[in-house]
Amino acid sequence: MYETVLYEKASGVARISLNRPRKLNAFDGMMHEELYDALGEAAEDDEVRCVVLRGEGRGFSAGADLAQIIENADGDPDLGEYLRGSYSRLVKRMVATPKPIVASLHGPVYGAGVGIALACDLRIAAESAKFSVAFIKIGLMPDAGVTFFLPRMIGLGRAIEMSMLGDAIEADEAQRIGLVGKVAADDSLAEESQALAERLAALPTAALGRMKAAIHANFEADLETALEREAEGQTFCGFTQDHKEGVAAFFEKRGAEFTGR
Repeated sequence: MYETVLYEKASGVARISLNRPRKLNAFDGMMHEELYDALGEAAEDDEVRCVVLRGEGRGFSAGADLAQIIENADGDPDLGEYLRGSYSRLVKRMVATPKPIVASLHGPVYGAGVGIALACDLRIAAESAKFSVAFIKIGLMPDAGVTFFLPRMIGLGRAIEMSMLGDAIEADEAQRIGLVGKVAADDSLAEESQALAERLAALPTAALGRMKAAIHANFEADLETALEREAEGQTFCGFTQDHKEGVAAFFEKRGAEFTGR
């Protein structure tokens, strides 16, 4: 169905793999379109309640396929226009996806690949993972949402340091500063990522979606707006079957069995 991404689902989880391993999963135009469509497919599929995003081959992603951008341009490429039709569009879809997205990261996570990882909701890194906001090395500023997400996750000072210097950091340092939530051995990364995704898939999907939307929206909201958004979201969640099941399980002193409805 797709050429540059792999899509499979099991146990309520859609696993989407970036699949240009010979290019270190650098994003070309087709990969942008196919990942955008695959995320839409997962969002619309009631059987899918969580997404795992990973990379084939020796790393997650080296970022943009610069050779293709230059080749497709008539003269010097307008990188702003390129971004509006590619990463900006993709990152907005990831944030708007009403289901959790887990980034399963190994090997190089460079440039715009960092932005795609940050646009996921949770991140697990293999011990082999290395992160570099490498844009400065080619005379560019960070994009793909990096300037938005990175300082919010690791703090302003460290975000500026990573962006200005472009140095790579190892997985354990990424966990220490809050860039990833967990580090796993390379040979157990897939298993641990799937276990986390299945745990999320067993939770009330509608509540997770509303939670995700509110947290992202309230980055920049004032308190009154945030409180009203919580009230509106809670109204929606309060009428779901999962809420009724959770309340019943609480009073019956048993484990809840959520269905995502």
